[in-house]
Amino acid sequence: MNQKVKIAVFASGSGSNFAAIEQACSAGELNAEIVLMVTNKPEAFVVERAEKSSIPVAAFRPKDFETKDAYEDAILRSLQDAGVEWLVLAGYMRLVGPILLSAFPSRIVNIHPSLLPSFPGKDAIGQAVAHGVKVTGVTVHLVDEGMDTGQILAQHAVRVVDGDPDKTAEAIHAVEHGLYKDTLNKLFSQ
Repeated sequence: MNQKVKIAVFASGSGSNFAAIEQACSAGELNAEIVLMVTNKPEAFVVERAEKSSIPVAAFRPKDFETKDAYEDAILRSLQDAGVEWLVLAGYMRLVGPILLSAFPSRIVNIHPSLLPSFPGKDAIGQAVAHGVKVTGVTVHLVDEGMDTGQILAQHAVRVVDGDPDKTAEAIHAVEHGLYKDTLNKLFSQ
């Protein structure tokens, strides 16, 4: 088997996608090793998940830095120290800026709960339900300087469940983890 790809997972919340990626790495289903978990919210549950898995955590509050560049410089130093090769965004609720984009060209990937380019940004599921669409879904894409505008790598359609955002979110989460794992495997084998 190829040498494992060293990844940093970025997350801001509970970390269900982080947990799925970690489990896939541990089970040998993903040819990667999470060498760092990066968060902008030190109080997020994902921190506890990472610590339970003995994965180092780098927590940076944006408000503790004078500029976004200073914030990203601090993150970049941690990534370089850990030998990170790819950035995997998993519910990271901040735009990635030019410092990280230039340090990891075409090596930052994100998962988004809609069929992009429809419903980019926050509350994509709520946006889809509010617009009355019958089908939404999940997109895995490379990250660029825009909000959810990078090259689409994979998509999976999901029916909107009874106009209910919570039920629709459950349906989306049911396909997210497998789609992300499969897409990452394809990227890491190229």
